[in-house]
Amino acid sequence: MLPQMLYVLDLIGCAVFAVSGALAAGRAGLDFFGVMVIATITAIGGGSVRDVLMNRHPIFWIRDPRYLYLTCVTGLLTVLWVQYLPIPAQSLLIADALGLALFAICGAQLAEAAGYRSIIVVLMGTLTGTAGGVIRDVLSAHVPLLLRKDVYASAAIAGICVYLLLKAMRVPEAWAFVAGFVVVAAMRLLALAHGWQLPVFHMA
Repeated sequence: MLPQMLYVLDLIGCAVFAVSGALAAGRAGLDFFGVMVIATITAIGGGSVRDVLMNRHPIFWIRDPRYLYLTCVTGLLTVLWVQYLPIPAQSLLIADALGLALFAICGAQLAEAAGYRSIIVVLMGTLTGTAGGVIRDVLSAHVPLLLRKDVYASAAIAGICVYLLLKAMRVPEAWAFVAGFVVVAAMRLLALAHGWQLPVFHMA
């Protein structure tokens, strides 16, 4: 996929996660500054963890402050939107599912381009998609989705594996990206709609 297209998708992912962060902050009853902090951390948290682990310096939002501008503007627009138009009860989870899908596949592509083995590509993509949401949930006093029974990280792993499998079969990268994205988003949204959950480990 062209670097410019990947960059645009990364910005879109940041915006979507900023929306989910702002909505989570609103439901936690935080003030305006708290909304901006949670929106920004949600948007850049996963990519920051990825860049640190992959030794990519400077970290992406330091190299390109447009990410910060975008998250702040998105957080502000989300606050204004909520003030004047009703937001569906599931909007946070839907925004989170779309952000998870975009970031997971974009993070996997960055790791793949850096020459890492497939298992590391899966790990880096999963971290990119989930770490920001984990930080958001912790700061807004919720148990992170990653640690619940929800189909969450497993959806990211499945989508990334589909992306890598299609690439190995010489499917064009753009189509592999779309397929991986659809798998992540569909798994997460279907799990929300039908109450799918992972098996729980119980000690006797």
